[in-house]
Amino acid sequence: MEFSDKHIIHMDQDAFFVSVEILKNSKLLGLPVIIGGLSDRGVVASCSYEARAYGVHSAMPSRMARQLCPHAIFVKGSMDDYSKYSHQVTELLQEKVPLLEKASIDEHYIDMTGMDRFFGCMKFAQELRHAVLDQIGLPISFGLSVNKTVSKMATNECKPNGEKQVEKLAVQSFLNPLSIKKIPGLGDSTFIKLSEMGVRKIHTLTQIPQDLMFKILGQNGLSLWQKANGIDNSPVVPYREQKSIGKQTTFESDSMDIAGMKIILTDMITKLAFELRQKQKLTACITVTIRYANFETITQQAKIPYTSLDSVLISKAKELFDKVYQKRMLLRLVGVKLSHLVSGYEQIALYGPSEKMYNLYQSMDKMRSRYGVDTIKLATVLPNKGETKKLYRQQ
Repeated sequence: MEFSDKHIIHMDQDAFFVSVEILKNSKLLGLPVIIGGLSDRGVVASCSYEARAYGVHSAMPSRMARQLCPHAIFVKGSMDDYSKYSHQVTELLQEKVPLLEKASIDEHYIDMTGMDRFFGCMKFAQELRHAVLDQIGLPISFGLSVNKTVSKMATNECKPNGEKQVEKLAVQSFLNPLSIKKIPGLGDSTFIKLSEMGVRKIHTLTQIPQDLMFKILGQNGLSLWQKANGIDNSPVVPYREQKSIGKQTTFESDSMDIAGMKIILTDMITKLAFELRQKQKLTACITVTIRYANFETITQQAKIPYTSLDSVLISKAKELFDKVYQKRMLLRLVGVKLSHLVSGYEQIALYGPSEKMYNLYQSMDKMRSRYGVDTIKLATVLPNKGETKKLYRQQ
């Protein structure tokens, strides 16, 4: 099979949350560290490789993790700190590479295609890895190969604190002996179904005809077959800070109903947060915009820890609204924008008391997905005064 001539680097922080905690407290180095909920109802957000040796893994209930590793050190964690260091790594890489994609809070893709005639790509990737380690102090691993899938799998094979190149002619021999579970995007249910068919190694998967894979697993089956054969044409998408989603409302008549404004702001955010979770995205920046009756437009922006939680975003949006609305004049527009988006899931274990709230959001999201986004609302977005109701109807 003919593979592409691309040179794609995948860089991934090693146990990112734990590494940040070790950077803050060197006494944790070499110890079984678990980031997440401290209560029995808590969940593991991340853990050190020393804790993983005992069978601990992300998303595991804290009670089970404590049973597997009784001497583990539990750290509550700080999404604020993790967001700060994530931005630092991104900024460092952005200054040095021609094309960067931020795939999640702790991983990046770099397209060096065409640059290999000027730089040795492996040597350049090694220099990047050492720059992150030396300048920021965080361990990072990388894989270098012909596309995003193979590069990511190479990274996973050399972690922690490793580096691996899979050259064009060695792609299939690298992939063949690996478990199908190593293929990015292959979930537990698919693994069970393929295992029951006797397909446990990538080499076996490559022998299955494409039409049969489609018959068994649909479009996902074709995608997995391509990845097993080292095929991935997905491009490295340039990282842009302005990548965002937002909503705004212009009122039919100008108003000074602050309570009504905040209700509308809250409703817009609940819809945007739902959209984030549906797309498996997190935001690290929120912007609130108002427009006075004289058309003067004012914005206020704030960096926040990566999140998709309504409660966090609503609280910050109201805080920004209070800062931006200073003239006490009639308003004709209010808007909110969520930016600095990355792929990822909410780390519930880092928020403690919000675990119950997030479970509520999940239940609400299921109803919205099935019956529509306006099917269910928070009580705080339901107006109860005549003037507010009038303003609310103007959305």
